[in-house]
Amino acid sequence: MPEDPEIEDEALAAFAALSDRTRLRILRHLVQAGPEGLAAGAVGRAVDATSSRTAFHLKQLEHAGLVRSRRDGRFAIYTAAYPALAALVGFLMRDCCQGRPEICTPAIDALACCVPDPKV
Repeated sequence: MPEDPEIEDEALAAFAALSDRTRLRILRHLVQAGPEGLAAGAVGRAVDATSSRTAFHLKQLEHAGLVRSRRDGRFAIYTAAYPALAALVGFLMRDCCQGRPEICTPAIDALACCVPDPKV
């Protein structure tokens, strides 16, 4: 069954945005920062980028739907768009098993860090 072109376009935009080392590093820092996010200046310091370069890359990530921004006084706070990241992983894994779950086990195990421990 062919993929929905709109879903493919969203995935392509995300992969294009992530094909740059600085943008990949920015996104990883924002994921680590959690839902509180980081101010643009803190993002730039984390990836050793000038403010104009950071702004450019954040705009590209936001345009691809991987990052969201909000105002907090005079600061722009950026957060990873976790639903979009989950959708991207889901897009990649959607056809993984094809009736053979052992194929997906390594990928699922790698995501185990995101699943709450029921014993805690």
